[in-house]
Amino acid sequence: MGLDRDSSHKFVDRATRSRVPSAKTTFWAAFGMANVILAGLFERTAAADVSSWLFVGGGVTQVGKFSSNGLQEPTLRLATGMGTDPSKPFVIGGLLKLDTIFGQGSDLTAALRFADYGFVNGNWGIAVDLGGLARLWGPTDIYGGSATLIGGGPWGLQLELGGLLATHDTQGFSAILGIDLARLTVYRQSGKSWWKNTFPAVRPQDPPSHD
Repeated sequence: MGLDRDSSHKFVDRATRSRVPSAKTTFWAAFGMANVILAGLFERTAAADVSSWLFVGGGVTQVGKFSSNGLQEPTLRLATGMGTDPSKPFVIGGLLKLDTIFGQGSDLTAALRFADYGFVNGNWGIAVDLGGLARLWGPTDIYGGSATLIGGGPWGLQLELGGLLATHDTQGFSAILGIDLARLTVYRQSGKSWWKNTFPAVRPQDPPSHD
């Protein structure tokens, strides 16, 4: 399933090497921003409610350009992060993701998440992740931007469809299906007739705040 070093060079355009420094800056800026947001939200936990995410899922990632030459590789995704008050109609937060592409290596992503009330509280909803990605395997390091559209369902289910544009003319696509353990447990507002949520992050009698 893996790419050897010679064949993987077809995904690298050496004329784009001059763009690497700015792409690295973009990634590390996104990484730093995500960590600042996570640190700030962590400090607020004693004074106010926060959202949180803990996702595990599997799917496929296209390695290389969008063409018949690109390889679709099985992928394991782990993600964790925190966001603002889950009782609000919209939530913003920071997220770190690790995508293990079997036979290749692991991609690291730092992202900002924008989500609606339903998504955060374990029901039907949507979220968008925007951030920077670092791919530190292969013949050369790759840095770029990623965007992911996430559809959330009851019981913590999530379908994530993402795209990547990066240095060396790298492009990619991923489709991941999995479960967010935080949305399944403390943030869950669905399926309570089957499995009671004893300590919900947002009490069901409290309507979403629109302040």
